[in-house]
Amino acid sequence: MATDIKDAVHAVEAAAVMRLLPARPRLLALGEPTHGEDTLLDLRNELFRRLVEQEGYRTIAIESDCMRALVVDDHVSSGTGTLGEVMEHGFSHGWGALAGNRELVRWIRAYNEGRPASERLRFAGFDGPLEITHAASPRQALIALHRYLAARVDADLLPCTGETLDRLLGTDDRWTDPAAMTDPARSVGQSAEAKELRLLADDLVALLDAQTPHLITATSRDDWDRARLYGRTATGLLRYHYWMADTSPARMTRLVSVRDQMMAHNLLAVAARGPALVHAHNSHLQREKSTMRMGGMPLEWWSAGALVSAQLGEEYAFVATALGTIRHQGVDTPPPDTVEGLLYALPEDRCVIDAPRLATALGDTRPAPRVSPWFGYAPLDPAHLADSDAIVFVKDVRQS
Repeated sequence: MATDIKDAVHAVEAAAVMRLLPARPRLLALGEPTHGEDTLLDLRNELFRRLVEQEGYRTIAIESDCMRALVVDDHVSSGTGTLGEVMEHGFSHGWGALAGNRELVRWIRAYNEGRPASERLRFAGFDGPLEITHAASPRQALIALHRYLAARVDADLLPCTGETLDRLLGTDDRWTDPAAMTDPARSVGQSAEAKELRLLADDLVALLDAQTPHLITATSRDDWDRARLYGRTATGLLRYHYWMADTSPARMTRLVSVRDQMMAHNLLAVAARGPALVHAHNSHLQREKSTMRMGGMPLEWWSAGALVSAQLGEEYAFVATALGTIRHQGVDTPPPDTVEGLLYALPEDRCVIDAPRLATALGDTRPAPRVSPWFGYAPLDPAHLADSDAIVFVKDVRQS
């Protein structure tokens, strides 16, 4: 069996990853089992650089606020703003402080320098404007969508005025109150104003769709794409806030599901624009159901990757990442009867594994699930090895 496993091992190279796939997928997703480790971000950057140069990928999308990411895309596409400003304002979740993300933005901007628009590399965030502690107000997206339409279609076609939206939205702190995450009574998501906003947002998105031929001609496809992003974000946030106000046992499941639905819709929009590379936590990109415990409750939902894979088929590929040790977080050498333990015994410090072939090589052998002593690292699920197209294994993650 050890020989069979070695036959599934390859160097961490773009060409090696592509050889494991039947064809170049429209979305090639690289997952990570933990966030914020420079080792993994450096690996991502190197692999993505080669895939852009060798395979013609034209967008890099990461697990960050889709609205904030517009600041990054403007910078890498046209040089708007300084790198420091972009890192401060263009990322959510604190990702702008990570050296690996700063290097990624710097490289994309350098890559685009002097290239025609059709050959430039784009940047996208595909997460909603959501944090663990709160969700953003729908104001930015909803007002931006209304302004886009108001400047280009007859006023009689608009379902409301900007003043009406402003009155219904009220102050942003009503929407972003962190107490609402644990106390549904503090959420405004099921107020009369929020329910009316959901109807108006739906009408604005319908108007955007109905006026597509005129709008693309009057502006550009890029401007229309951005308006569609505003629409997806506004309706998604209003849906998320609605379920924040829910008091049923399914409340948290609804919230994590809505978040991944927003991610999936953004990824499908990115895919419609052309071949893209995606980076996020494994749990957002995997094909099987995602699970976690929150507040002592077990949650289970379909991830963005599962939703996208169901629609794109072989046009979606998922490469998971697994780790041996993260000693500075208390994650030591994996037990030998786990998948990570088997891979840790290989001589390579890092490698790409043919996941379906590894699952076949293991046959009836059932590796034990690895249990991480640190909540921030999610080990592989040995029951779903074959659901990944490949696995990147990194033996040891060093502290930055």
